Parts: sequence; structure tokens; C-alpha cells
Amino acid sequence: MAGVLRVIFISILVKSVLQVSTAVDHVPVLIWSTQSSLWKGQPSEYEGHIISEQELHDLLQPLFNQSSRNIVLFLQDKLSMDDFTYYRRDHENEKPFQSLQISIETSASSLVLPAVTKQGSSHLSEYLQKQTEWNIFTADHHFPIEYLDMDPSKPNLFLVNLPVLSSTSDESRARVLANNDLIMEKFTTNLKNHGIPFTAIYTAFSPSKGLKSTDVTFHTGRQLLGVDIPAPARYSPLTVINGTYTCVIMHATKLALTFKNTLLVDLTNETFVSHTVNSTSSECSDTNTLVSLKYSNPVEGINTLELRFLMTNNFYKGSARKWFTFDSLEIIQDHLHTARFNASISAPAEYSYHCQLVGTNTNYASRFIPANEEAQAWEIHISDFQIQGFNIKNNMFSYASDCASFFTPGIWMGLISTFLMLSIVYYGLLMIMQLTTNDRFDDPKGAAIFVSQTN
Repeated sequence: MAGVLRVIFISILVKSVLQVSTAVDHVPVLIWSTQSSLWKGQPSEYEGHIISEQELHDLLQPLFNQSSRNIVLFLQDKLSMDDFTYYRRDHENEKPFQSLQISIETSASSLVLPAVTKQGSSHLSEYLQKQTEWNIFTADHHFPIEYLDMDPSKPNLFLVNLPVLSSTSDESRARVLANNDLIMEKFTTNLKNHGIPFTAIYTAFSPSKGLKSTDVTFHTGRQLLGVDIPAPARYSPLTVINGTYTCVIMHATKLALTFKNTLLVDLTNETFVSHTVNSTSSECSDTNTLVSLKYSNPVEGINTLELRFLMTNNFYKGSARKWFTFDSLEIIQDHLHTARFNASISAPAEYSYHCQLVGTNTNYASRFIPANEEAQAWEIHISDFQIQGFNIKNNMFSYASDCASFFTPGIWMGLISTFLMLSIVYYGLLMIMQLTTNDRFDDPKGAAIFVSQTN
């Protein structure tokens, strides 16, 4: 028993050490492009997630579908997301990442991935070279574009190896980073001056030492580097009025649909900013609520679109109280095709319901599950979702019942580890309590003690 518990404890300890060591083993990847709409409307579904090598390859797929494919890969020896915050202040008039920040902000498309596995970043060069028959150009620092034998009509891959950060001094590292920033600016500026569209990627082979934080997020679009990014704007909630009173309140910072993995339908502005959505077909009662949101020409290719949220309010004997349930969501396209999704969302009737991420993605805390064939063509992404369909007072949300569970994986890990440690201690105490001493001792000077075999 002791041997088994010892093996289990050692296994858990080794696994925990490996998890801690790999938790910081990630590298940022920054991408900006002169081509627009490469990642337009990409939902933030990787928050708190370290992007794997395969996920990075999936995010890079739009780069290979462009009509003009010119990719510049800037490779550094070491880089971490903390470098952007730590070196954002001036070091003896050096300004690391200044040009990079401007490029990210002013580019037509950009993607900032703060945490990508070391394997994904270190093998990025090999992966890009295998994607197509490139004209490959390699350099240690920078090279003049005008002297390159380059055919803009063919795909070109530029591999630029930036100077290494060999020094451990902050000032020296800041100087090298600022020099690397100027190299990237000069090279991309030459491409622009020659009218060559391009996509630039900046990453490193391994992370910098001394990480100060392991928090990671996933950002799309134009982002500021080394600047505190403000939280998403808190849009005013959508209210549905039945006669003289408010019967439904709904809020989200992002309401987007994706049709057949290609057509993005972003309904956030019409629903929560301009409030131009038509909700007059909504119906409310003490037991059933139907929220109908109708949109005219939300996107090219769809004339009309209607979202129908179905909720019920029932009394349950087991809990001796009323609960409201979010039963289903329907998407009606052009009055012809109805996609139906089942939901398992519930909260006490006098509460509202809140969840950070709701949709069809399997990683979301609350999911919409396709209930018919038409639903397979749609994906739903709702961020910071809150809804209340019953017992609304003063046109305000009641206390929110959140979708987050109380026992998180970390809590379960701590409880199991504590239980195993207590089991080992308990087993050791039992062994100690069973220790006994001899009740008879042999005197070498006296007669030998005879112990019968029946004793």
C-alpha cells in the first residue's frame, strides 16, 4: 500500500513540475499585413489559452489564400510578452518596439498572439517553407530590396534573422531590441515603397527568461503593444417592452454568427449600439417569453435574418422555487431556412443569467447544441452574455447567476492532492502505532530463556 501511494504521489509531483515548467514555455507571435480582412471578426475564443502548433497553423491559413503572397518572417533568438511591457519605457533614448507598435496599429489586418507554444514558433520557418513553392530569400539583418531578383507575381518568402539578445543588461537588451525594430521598419518600408503587398511575422525561437506573468490572451485587429488595453465597451442593454413594462433585458459585448465557416454576420452594433434591430414581434408572459430580433440585410447575401430566444418559467417542487430556463435559439434566414439550437441555461426566476462566453464552440462554458440539419451551417459567438426574461424591476438586471462552476480544475487538483497527502500521513501513523518492543530479553550471564512454540 505504501509503495503504491508513493508512486502516485511522485507521479503527481512530476506532472505538476512539468506543467509549471511548460506553462511559461511560450513565445508571442505578431502578424501584420497590407491585405485587409484576413482575420476580420475573429471571435476571442482563446482567452486564457496557450495556442498550440496546430492552432497556429490554422490561424495562418488566410495568408496562403491571398492572390499576392509575400511573407516576411522576422526571427529573434528570445522574446516574451513581458518584453513589450518592460521595455516600453525609454532606455537612454532607446525606444524598443516603437515602429512595431505603429505598424500593428496602422496595418490593414493584424493579429497579436501573446502565447504560442515554443514548438509552434521555433518550427514556424520550416512550416512556411513547406506550404508552397516559394522564392526564398535569407539574410542575417536586412538587405536592399532593389537588388533582389524577385518576381512579385510569384510567392516570395523572406527569412530575416535579427541580431541576438546576448547581453543580460537591460540597457543593452533595450538597445538591441530598438535596433531590431528599426531593421523591421526599414525592410517593410522598402516593400511598401516598391508597391509590394506583404504579410510580416515577428516571433522568436524561445521565450525570454524571468517571465513575470503567465496570463495570456488572444487579440485580433489593431492592438497597442506595451499599453494597457482598455476593457471592451459596455454597451447599453437591449430592452423589450410589453405594453407599459419591460419584460426582457439582454446584453452582450459581442453577438456574431458565422455561416458555413465563411460568411461573418456581426450583429453587435445593430443590437446593442444603434438599437435598430426590430423586436416588436417579441412576446412575454409570466410563464413563457419569446425574444424576436429581426435584421434587414445584415450582410451581403442574406436579405432578412431573425433570432428567436425561447424561455420558460416553471415551478420545481425539488427546489421549492421557480426557475427560468433558456430552452432554445432559432435562426431564421430569409423566411425559409430555420436553424434550431437547444440550450441548457437556467437560473432562479428572480435572477438574471450571465456567462462570459456562450455559443456553439465546445470550449465555451454554455453551449448551443444544433438540433436540426440547418443548424450545422451556423456558428454562434456571444461574449459577456447576460439575459433576464422574468421578474424585471426598475428596468435593471437582477443579481446574476453565473455559468462558472464553483469547483474549478484548480480546486479539484488541490483537493485530490490534499487527500493523497493525508492518506500517506494516515498510513504512516498506523504503521508507527503498530510498532511493538520485545517483552522478553535474554541475559547473557544467566540461563537462556526458553520460549515454547505454543507461546
